[in-house]
Amino acid sequence: MIIKDIELGVINIPLARPFKTALRTVEYVEDVVIKVTTDTEFSGYGEAPPTAVITGETKGSIITAIRDFIKPALIGMDIDNLDGIFHKLHSCMVKNTSAKAAVDMAIYDLYAKKYQTPLYKVLGGNKTELETDLTISVNPIPEMVADSLDAVGKGYKILKIKVGKEGLKDVERIAAIREAVGPDINIRVDANQGWNAKQSVQIITAMEDRGLNIELVEQPVPAHDLKGMKFVTGHVNTPILADESVFSPEDAISIIREGAADLINIKLMKTGGIYNALKICSIAEIYGVECMIGCMLESKLSVSAAAHLAAAKSVITRADLDGPSLCKADPFVGGPIYDENMIRMVNEPGIGIESVPFQVID
Repeated sequence: MIIKDIELGVINIPLARPFKTALRTVEYVEDVVIKVTTDTEFSGYGEAPPTAVITGETKGSIITAIRDFIKPALIGMDIDNLDGIFHKLHSCMVKNTSAKAAVDMAIYDLYAKKYQTPLYKVLGGNKTELETDLTISVNPIPEMVADSLDAVGKGYKILKIKVGKEGLKDVERIAAIREAVGPDINIRVDANQGWNAKQSVQIITAMEDRGLNIELVEQPVPAHDLKGMKFVTGHVNTPILADESVFSPEDAISIIREGAADLINIKLMKTGGIYNALKICSIAEIYGVECMIGCMLESKLSVSAAAHLAAAKSVITRADLDGPSLCKADPFVGGPIYDENMIRMVNEPGIGIESVPFQVID
């Protein structure tokens, strides 16, 4: 199975409601999609969201990276030569992790299709279903409470609450949500780099003192401030999850060895795809550190690739794969089944996506 072409396109899917974090507000999923064609009847699909505030990539930069650097490096290669393909993918240019992730997942999609096997079984086959949380955007407290109750009413048992914009007022946000949803709902707090180290300790300690029973706090400090995150991790009881601080396997090693966080959040758009995500899984297993699988604002296409990885690896014990649930529509055919809080794998080859309705870019 030889790579013949990489077609580029875009998709535009409105969100059910605006997505708000400490970093940005978004109303549409506007992502670059690719189709890798081969000398057989099989094609592989991938997706890359332009997330400039996290990966530094825009729609234009993703398109340029794939069209001008990645595509010329991979044309003519045999899908069975995975090691060679991924060496070229990651050596043809530095960074540009979302562009690389789109191509990476399409290659894995093709590899599993060649052997007529679901991707999660090729990668490890640990389980057939996942439970995901649902993200609650940062808004005025009454709106966040209403959104949380709506999520619980739909069957979600885990909520990820976006905070990080108003310091100690975030404690009141979490307290109001905890009172509304009761003690049996898991609450994860995501500050999206919104606090400094001292603020983080003050805010998290206040949550602990009020008995709000937070499962974890995600990326409380800026991504580069590993010393600050280590300070937070060492001064609170609540587990700290490193997200934007972890792009590469090397980042994971540094964070784990320094004790800068308790948990690692893997996102394909940060790692450059499944190839490096598997390395992070192996590192985490060696050190006995659990991982969460997460996503950016992505559609069902790339979130499904992440779901296959999560279903394959036992070290991934938590899922934050709510991208499809945040979208107003699902334009795709095939793939894992998203039933509110549950994601169920199917027995179709590859990622399972059969049709991707994208607008082709010349």
